[in-house]
Amino acid sequence: MKRRVVGNPLGLAVLAGLLEEPMHPYEMARRFVEYGKERDFKYTRSSLYMVVGQLEKAGFIAAQETLRDSARPERTVYAITPTGRLELFDWMRELVAEPATEYPLFGAALSLFVVLPADEVHELLLQRLAALTAIADEIRATIDAGREQGLAWWFLVEEDYRLTKVEAERGFVERLAESVAGEDYRQAWETYFKGRT
Repeated sequence: MKRRVVGNPLGLAVLAGLLEEPMHPYEMARRFVEYGKERDFKYTRSSLYMVVGQLEKAGFIAAQETLRDSARPERTVYAITPTGRLELFDWMRELVAEPATEYPLFGAALSLFVVLPADEVHELLLQRLAALTAIADEIRATIDAGREQGLAWWFLVEEDYRLTKVEAERGFVERLAESVAGEDYRQAWETYFKGRT
């Protein structure tokens, strides 16, 4: 993966939004919520303004005009620059084509879960399984609602991806919970941790 001048994925969302049309950060945030992008990009109002500043400094976006309205604070409208378009397309091609090593928190927990007693791990995995089931149901409802509204599949592709990941994790957690509940694991855990806890 290339080292990016602005490496925050929120920058990618800003560039893609400005590809549609120039807008101010407040409008960007409103559209993120409207399009459900807050599930794909972690951001706050301050982080959005910070990324906009970084993109402007890098020459990827430029201030186009400042709107003044007595009822609201000044709002600067930004537009994507030709350099920003090149960055957006290059970054997107890289992200779509090249798998990246990520460090999910659950993976970290799995690498260390043997420090907890088998009964507790089993109970915690069952709790996670219930939470994953609820998340999967919520995603399915979002997809169904989108289809009922006539949205094309490519507008729902990130939800389909989320559902695929959640379903895969559900299957894994279910198998792991069964293994942890087995007598072999309990005996191995007791032997390994005898006198360590």
